[in-house]
Amino acid sequence: MTKKPASASAENPDTPPTQVSFWEAFVFWLKLGFISFGGPAGQISIMHQELVENRRWISERRFLHALNYCMVLPGPEAQQLATYIGWLMHRSWGGIVAGALFVLPSLAILICLSWIYIAFGEIPLVAGLFYGIKPAVTAIVVQAAHRIGSRALKNNVLWAIAAASFVAIFALNAPFPAIVAVAALIGYLGGRLAPEYFKAGGGHGKADKSFGPALIDDDTPTPEHALFKWRHLLKIAVIGSLLWLIPMGLLTASHGWDYTLTQMGWFFTKAALLTFGGAYAVLPYVYQGAVDNYHWLTPLQMIDGLALGETTPGPLIMVVAFVGFVGAYAKAVFGPESLFLAGAVAASLVTWFTFLPSFIFILTGGPLIETTHNDLKFTAPLTAITAAVVGVILNLAMFFGYHVLWPKGFAGSFDWISALIALAAAIALFRFKQNVIHVIAACAIAGLLIKMLL
Repeated sequence: MTKKPASASAENPDTPPTQVSFWEAFVFWLKLGFISFGGPAGQISIMHQELVENRRWISERRFLHALNYCMVLPGPEAQQLATYIGWLMHRSWGGIVAGALFVLPSLAILICLSWIYIAFGEIPLVAGLFYGIKPAVTAIVVQAAHRIGSRALKNNVLWAIAAASFVAIFALNAPFPAIVAVAALIGYLGGRLAPEYFKAGGGHGKADKSFGPALIDDDTPTPEHALFKWRHLLKIAVIGSLLWLIPMGLLTASHGWDYTLTQMGWFFTKAALLTFGGAYAVLPYVYQGAVDNYHWLTPLQMIDGLALGETTPGPLIMVVAFVGFVGAYAKAVFGPESLFLAGAVAASLVTWFTFLPSFIFILTGGPLIETTHNDLKFTAPLTAITAAVVGVILNLAMFFGYHVLWPKGFAGSFDWISALIALAAAIALFRFKQNVIHVIAACAIAGLLIKMLL
């Protein structure tokens, strides 16, 4: 008798999906690496739709619990979430494959685009495509904020936390770590004083309809490999430290501490460890360091790199690959005859140092988090943090909207064509439930046609 594939489980909502093989998961993670547009909010939305709603590989409550942990960590939360779920399903190698495939397609694409950008200058074709994609990305982030908010904001207390978070970051310019810390404190105290408001997954409404039994369900026992063990923690910590020390040591020993690639490795390690809130929170830090301190690229190049990061699949923080490529290419670190090689090596190097901590965080912290998914004193702070992040994402959507609709600031003219593209994308996403990739493709074509006619 042939096993029914897990992907067919959506046709039988009352039947648990069959066990997913490593290679079946491998194919999905590879596909995700090519379709994960829309920044962290959009990527998390895609994963929820695919893994929770359609395939039912993991239940919504377990998905949100893992997401809460990733939101607390420094680094790209969507990539960390993919790593976490891959690890939970198929041990350490499952996590490594899921996290790596989330990044590698984007790295390859950005190396190619960065080379075209720096070597050949402005390209009308790419400019036209970007013109249509930017408003679409704005609509995607708004939709993702709505999806996450509808799942996370279960009561007035969590709504109030989200609203306070928005005011704090929008009006007061509060740092994201401070918002996380205050939300965690509120959740900790609330879990003790009013636990009914901070129960993760409680009070399901229409947004939390049952999708049927999942492969990793609410009451599925934690697998053996995901149980906390001090020996495993020490092993991962040692291996992770060596994976950082060896390349950094080789660069320092062969070229010195002030060498461009050595400084890139050190700077992006700090970026990975010292910034919370994912790509959006780390971008100002990267801009300040890459443009103002190290002069690896100009302000205009940084803005163009951000546009590339916004409109390619993978984490938005992959803009670091653009920074590395342009910086090493411009400084000709391998000599004038090897400019592309210098850029490609630098892009790969900064990607390594930026994402290595994320793998270590998941593989060392995952077992501890898995032991807490039914413990309110741990889940309440994370539930409050998720509510706060909804407010931060809404602020980011407004930030995108401002730069797309008023490209020269409020003193300049309103871009009504971009507004119409954004409105059309929003209608397609909210009203007609269109696929994110289809919306991006349609808006890209529209932008190209408009630029050709103007």
